Amino acid sequence: MTDPLRIALAQFDFPVGDVGRNAERIAAMIAEARDEFAAHVVVFPELAISGYPPEDLLMRPTFLIDCEAALMQIAKDVRGIVAVVGWPESAGSILYNSASVLRDGKVERTYRKRELPNYNVFDERRYFHVDPDGGPCVFEVNSIGVGLVICEDLWFPEPLDETARAGAEVVVVPNASPYERGKHRQRDALLAERTRDSGVALAYVNVVGGQDALVFDGASVVADADGTVHPAAVAFDDQWLVVDYEPARRGFAPVVWVDDGDESMDALAWRAVVRGLRDYCGKNGFTTAWLGLSGGIDSSIVLAMAVDALGADQVTAVRMPSRYTAGLSNDLAAEQCAALGVRLLTIPIETPFQGFLDTLSDAFEGKDVDVTEENLQSRTRGAIMMALSNKHGGLLLTTGNKSEYAVGYATIYGDMCGGYAPIKDLYKTEVFGLAKWRNTVGGAPVIPPAVIDRPPSAELRADQLDQDSLPPYDVLDAILRRFVDLEESRDEIVAAGFDAVLVDRMLRLVRVSEWKRHQAAPGPKISRRAFGRERRYPISNRYLG
Repeated sequence: MTDPLRIALAQFDFPVGDVGRNAERIAAMIAEARDEFAAHVVVFPELAISGYPPEDLLMRPTFLIDCEAALMQIAKDVRGIVAVVGWPESAGSILYNSASVLRDGKVERTYRKRELPNYNVFDERRYFHVDPDGGPCVFEVNSIGVGLVICEDLWFPEPLDETARAGAEVVVVPNASPYERGKHRQRDALLAERTRDSGVALAYVNVVGGQDALVFDGASVVADADGTVHPAAVAFDDQWLVVDYEPARRGFAPVVWVDDGDESMDALAWRAVVRGLRDYCGKNGFTTAWLGLSGGIDSSIVLAMAVDALGADQVTAVRMPSRYTAGLSNDLAAEQCAALGVRLLTIPIETPFQGFLDTLSDAFEGKDVDVTEENLQSRTRGAIMMALSNKHGGLLLTTGNKSEYAVGYATIYGDMCGGYAPIKDLYKTEVFGLAKWRNTVGGAPVIPPAVIDRPPSAELRADQLDQDSLPPYDVLDAILRRFVDLEESRDEIVAAGFDAVLVDRMLRLVRVSEWKRHQAAPGPKISRRAFGRERRYPISNRYLG
């Protein structure tokens, strides 16, 4: 009987562009997998040396040279274990998304990714090529055939089928797959189908960590050859995962593996935002964060997320009351900061706002008061927050949600000021849902219940409510999901039962707000279709369908 094959999966963050440090860590981890876990094979995520996605760094020749040199340096020290390491392979003017098998101090063989995703956030065909002569990759470890495919290859049957026919009985799959709501179920169903059809077992390792607007969840998983998919590892955590592959049953037994205790949609979405925010700060040199705290739901949930990401002592909230700010808003902001242990500053905007009005009075003479004065309040607050960030350091967080960004219910150079937008990809109804969920975990509520219960208002004029300008958020969000996320046409949305006049008005707002979104801060992708790199609509656009 063949002994088990021990496989270590390195579910860790490998920052983009940090080639030297990534290489040092990979080399140390290879030794750790061998010495601490007695692993026979260790597998790193897709493009671990360069980080994912490296984007136009791949167009710099020196970057590619450095990546290759790093791989060769890692290979020199590989002894007593087989390592699978991802890197961008340059072959003259041709570039491949590759993973190399390292053994006995050398690169034994290199596999080139065969299916290059070019949809949603992925843009691999801009950089990489498919090798027309490339075929399956199978290498032997302890008399067991081990195959290798990379990420998108698994979503097509041919690469895995060919790898099985070439002699693999277990296949390792390095990935760089960003988090998206509902993706785990889709992935697990695919793994079950692929293993049943091919008769091979799969060990799937995914990278973890935030990279600009992307958040990689890890949530690595193994699947037996009979289609049994084991529970996923804890998402959004850096960790070693170790399993024994048992040839007799073509299945896995966990050695070092912690299942994710809460894979609910709300739990994963919250952890995605927190991880994205923490890594965006850390990778860009920020240890502290600022935000304007209004006593409304959006800023309250962002404050709770920032505290979870950075710690209460690293976050400063600022109240900026105006002549229209309700006393309850000030009270709720103070209540939340006291409960979380966050420092709260109060800087009234009446004096600078009046200064703007006085300065512009001659130029505005004869004009009625309108949204201009409302926007001036928001821009006064934006200038104050940017000044505090500039003077004291720290990242300014914006607090707009996806519903507001969609229809332009946000002030450019006002409440859109800032470097990172944590809830940019959460509709207003999702914000309420997440706030309620967060208050059910970890003890006392982190968002005052009165914040959740009160009607949303921008408080830029007397007795203002969001619903004065917009339909109820459950209606608005239902229209936006169909138009933005599902890309349904105007006629399809109306046919689904929505009022035609309302649909036309909301879709017009989406179109005319494109210019604002082009200038918006990045924020973590949560949904199928986030504003940013995966939804690139023209600003000048006359299409009305």
